[in-house]
Amino acid sequence: MSTVYRSRVDRWLVAVLVAAAVTCLGASIVSLRTASGIELLVPLAALLGGIGLPLWLLATTRYTLTDERLEVTSGPFRWRIPLAQITSITPTSNPLSSPALSLDRLRVAYGSGKTVLISPEDKRRFIEDLEGRRAA
Repeated sequence: MSTVYRSRVDRWLVAVLVAAAVTCLGASIVSLRTASGIELLVPLAALLGGIGLPLWLLATTRYTLTDERLEVTSGPFRWRIPLAQITSITPTSNPLSSPALSLDRLRVAYGSGKTVLISPEDKRRFIEDLEGRRAA
């Protein structure tokens, strides 16, 4: 059986993403007014990337625990980590780019020197669930 944990989302991150999307939208509208033909592709691509990608990340960042692995999904990015390879889980507020929408994070170490930073809404429940599955 699998359990899905949504990412905690910091308000400041939402504000930054909304500001970037609004800026991109404004710039695209100005460009679309003066563009014609093939020139339309640039503002349309900027609009798609500037609004579409942040919304995709906000809508799909999640962590799924199965009996065999931890699956991390964030927009177009995917990690599949076998539970047997996880060596440690520690709290962190490391701001490195990661599939976490909050700075209230967990550092999951696995394999030989690999790590991923995640931010499940209920960290305690996530850790208990993961440890229970690893012990089984």
